[in-house]
Amino acid sequence: MEAPLKFINNLILEYSMQVTYNPRDNEGQIVYNLFLIPEVEREYAIKTLKRVIGAGITVSDMVRFIEPGESLDDYTVSEGMLGICTVCSITLDGILLRRGIPTRQIGGGVIEVESNQPRRFTHIILYEATTFDPLQLMASQDLTSVNRVIMDGNGYILGNIRECHMEAESLLHEVLDDCASKHFSGILEVGMPNAPLLGVPVSPQYLGVVALGGTNPFAAMKEEGHPVITQAFKGLMDSRLMNPISYY
Repeated sequence: MEAPLKFINNLILEYSMQVTYNPRDNEGQIVYNLFLIPEVEREYAIKTLKRVIGAGITVSDMVRFIEPGESLDDYTVSEGMLGICTVCSITLDGILLRRGIPTRQIGGGVIEVESNQPRRFTHIILYEATTFDPLQLMASQDLTSVNRVIMDGNGYILGNIRECHMEAESLLHEVLDDCASKHFSGILEVGMPNAPLLGVPVSPQYLGVVALGGTNPFAAMKEEGHPVITQAFKGLMDSRLMNPISYY
């Protein structure tokens, strides 16, 4: 019997239940994305990561480099290539779950930014309706302008939205403050109960939370013509194996 299709919302739930990351201590398991670039692009990648992270257009400042020939879980980086791991925004759902705030993942897509303020989702794919990561897909379709947002505050970036019950609102803000005080600062917008957020409707008695995508630095590289291979939701990693980008 063939295995059933696994939609992204189910994959997110599986990963979020395994997250043990505590932002107060900066310790525990996070969900990571893996990006592959030519090894000769290392210095360019570090500069781009610093630029995008410095502009606050990604989930976290923590990264890990996987050298050519080095293995990570069941994957070995090819010779001539460099692996870069970033924190996936789905880690947020695991953090919230551990603090007693279950979330419903809605979808991921492209967010219009105007004068450094998020305005609306211009494209979105619902997690319950796809087996592909929406942000990985949209980054490949040349729909972003991350570099322009950094330069003049206008353009298109990647993000995702989930919802949680309005009764958790005060605890939600407490947890998000803990995240922002450490290395997890990718919260873009929190909505009001029973109100759409960036044009996306939420369920009655729920409020929306929009997080930036960990894919944004690599969307910026692709915009500048540099080849990037993306593997979103690659797996789980001990956060102690990662370093702030300022380390490099």
